[in-house]
Amino acid sequence: MIARRILVFLALAALAAGAWLLGDRLLVDRTPIVVGILHSETGPMAVSERPMIESEILALEEVNAAGGLLGRPVRWVVADGASDWPTFARQAERLVRDEGACVVFGCWTSASRKNVLPVFEKLDHLLVYPMAYEGMEQSPNVVYVGASANQQVVPAVQWCHEQLKARRFFLVGSNYIWPRCVNAIARDQVLGLGGEVLEEAYLAFGSTDVDEIVRLIADKKPDVVLSSVVGDSAIAFARGMRAAGLDPSTVPTVTFAVGENELQAMQPGDMAGDFAAWSYFQSIGGPRNRDFVDAFRARFGANRSVADVNASAWMGVQMWAQAVREAGTTDVRQVRSAMRRQSMDAPEGVVAIDPESQHAWRTACIGRIRTDRQVDVVWTTGIPIRPVPFPATRTRAAWESFVDELQRGWGGRWTGPTADDVAAAQRKAATP
Repeated sequence: MIARRILVFLALAALAAGAWLLGDRLLVDRTPIVVGILHSETGPMAVSERPMIESEILALEEVNAAGGLLGRPVRWVVADGASDWPTFARQAERLVRDEGACVVFGCWTSASRKNVLPVFEKLDHLLVYPMAYEGMEQSPNVVYVGASANQQVVPAVQWCHEQLKARRFFLVGSNYIWPRCVNAIARDQVLGLGGEVLEEAYLAFGSTDVDEIVRLIADKKPDVVLSSVVGDSAIAFARGMRAAGLDPSTVPTVTFAVGENELQAMQPGDMAGDFAAWSYFQSIGGPRNRDFVDAFRARFGANRSVADVNASAWMGVQMWAQAVREAGTTDVRQVRSAMRRQSMDAPEGVVAIDPESQHAWRTACIGRIRTDRQVDVVWTTGIPIRPVPFPATRTRAAWESFVDELQRGWGGRWTGPTADDVAAAQRKAATP
């Protein structure tokens, strides 16, 4: 009799457990949360953007290792923007419409961001943009995690004036929207400090033909070069400067686009002694940064370096995950709202999203590049600076007009003639 009761009890318990499991499966959504990663895996920007992909994957793996979000795992889809702006726009739409991504982490260049922005605004979606940039933009569909110009360019110009005693500046960049805007900001500030801009020169995007600009720098003999040359072009420019005998003892360079990742693609002496302006360097101390560096190296290689773009990309994912937990949903509008309230103890220190502008409060740092291709911090604000997307030297309307005029001058694009455009024109001219 007792045995029969035990069997009945066990059967009822099994039925209850089965019913609970069935109810759990029916009532609780455990399908993966899909997110998009959109960067250049190929083309001249791949050297800079591949590390961002790795850092975003690292952050998402950490989210899953901690149990996922809302009881669900996160799955990511990586799309290649191929260093081509129309491709970025097509891939952004595919990630949202076809893959069902509830957020996209992506872009490096401002030209790629400008091309995907209409997609996110049309679909009322969310882009988390991890790159330091020029500002002059504010969209409810973008959370800007990278430094604004007042957290990177403006402190660097002031530092050059005070510490390098620079009065004669040479501005060089790749020929697209970000360097053009960066140099306009720098020019305003240099003139406001009583300095002189000797020249403003540009390389076609993707070009490695740096000889003419290097000769111009040698002729002008500036006190400092401010460089917003990007990707493979930045590597060629650094080598061209050294080949011409231009080093920090004669003409120091301050770069806004070269970090530890790009330095690994250079020879040890290509930029040793020059300077870089970012919010983060691998050499920053503290246990939080050591944990971040160790985690990245454990996942992607013991000899790998990390840079500002790694930290920013990783932070963007982590703060989005915090916003999802706070909102209790992946609904885009609710997560966007929650993103405005996020802050975290990041590798560089405290980083927070400004609720008014959706830009991040970031620390400003200047570093001197070493022969081992790491960077020593020589100056820092020590605390995060409030983001100012539209610099105070001009009105917001004036900056927006400046940006619009650049786009119109480039025939509706966000870049001047690229290296591929120049090569195609040369081939056409040579055809009988």
